[in-house]
Amino acid sequence: MRFTMLPPAVETETTPAGIPYSLRPCFQEYTLEQLDPVQHAELVMERVLTFGNRPELRWLFDLYGRRRIADWVQRMGARRLPWRRFNLWSVLLDLPPAQRLFPEEERIWPY
Repeated sequence: MRFTMLPPAVETETTPAGIPYSLRPCFQEYTLEQLDPVQHAELVMERVLTFGNRPELRWLFDLYGRRRIADWVQRMGARRLPWRRFNLWSVLLDLPPAQRLFPEEERIWPY
């Protein structure tokens, strides 16, 4: 199944490494021009899957590919994505149903 919900990538201004400047708000604690999408792939995937809009998501899927993103969501998504986003990407990427890391009765904050 190919991810077809997103429109084609839009030509935008990018950093020398190729990261769209529209992602600057997603990386407030970093200097966007110093981020390398190869070296910082997990950080880039986390932020774009959490906060990215459709053209930014298309850029992400064009850059890393569906398989690599699905692998990252399956390995790290439960820990690094907000729960609702993790559930969304689990469904969209045909991954096994999302499971919480800790049962509700073992969590300190139940919300």
